[in-house]
Amino acid sequence: MKPLTNKVAIVTGASRSIGRAIAERLAQDGATVAINYRSGADEAKEVIESIKSQGGQAIAIQADVSQVSDIRRLFQTVIDQSGQLDILVNNAGIARRGLVAEVTEEDYEAVFGINVRGVLFCLQEAARQMLDNGRIVNVSSSTSVFPSPGLAVYAASKAAEKLFTEVLAKELGGRGITVNSVLPGPTSPGMFDSVSAENKQAAAMSSPFGRLGRAEDIADVVAFLVSEQARWITGQHILANGGATI
Repeated sequence: MKPLTNKVAIVTGASRSIGRAIAERLAQDGATVAINYRSGADEAKEVIESIKSQGGQAIAIQADVSQVSDIRRLFQTVIDQSGQLDILVNNAGIARRGLVAEVTEEDYEAVFGINVRGVLFCLQEAARQMLDNGRIVNVSSSTSVFPSPGLAVYAASKAAEKLFTEVLAKELGGRGITVNSVLPGPTSPGMFDSVSAENKQAAAMSSPFGRLGRAEDIADVVAFLVSEQARWITGQHILANGGATI
């Protein structure tokens, strides 16, 4: 039997990049996966087809996690269709680059709307509806630990996710639910695809492995954290950056 057989998972922002890799990995491990997407309907369909072609089970649910009403609809749809919720991976997120002197209100609202409000209210629904002994993983960022010019708003939003992780781990521990975060470094495919070739090369060479992270590198860490083997790990932040900063 696969390790996640009879488990139901929600992965937000799962139509591409790291989210897709996580969804596919959890499905390979036996979970029924709800593929959440905001606008990439065709991409979400591709993920569903990929999972089903390998014998897995998945459903696609459109929802904008910056909207609390959409979050509640997402969770209720999963409960209605699958009858339970065992795993939540908060992966959906956006970044806006800009020096503090240049940040606009729109930048702030967009980033915090998804990365903070979206995560918080997904966590709220999980706390209300997840079965005991469930698993929650927040996909944060190494920028929340290692400051980078031009990423103040993004890094601050991801730092909020870290604190949510720690508080909720204490609040849900009595139910056997673990809450952890993963902090990826530069990863491709992912947000890092938009930077220059020079920056990509420099980031790759900062790792002892001499390469950028891959989406499946992060997916494997998440797969461990949602497994039974990670039952004694909660309130922790796993830095998954290939040793780029130790």
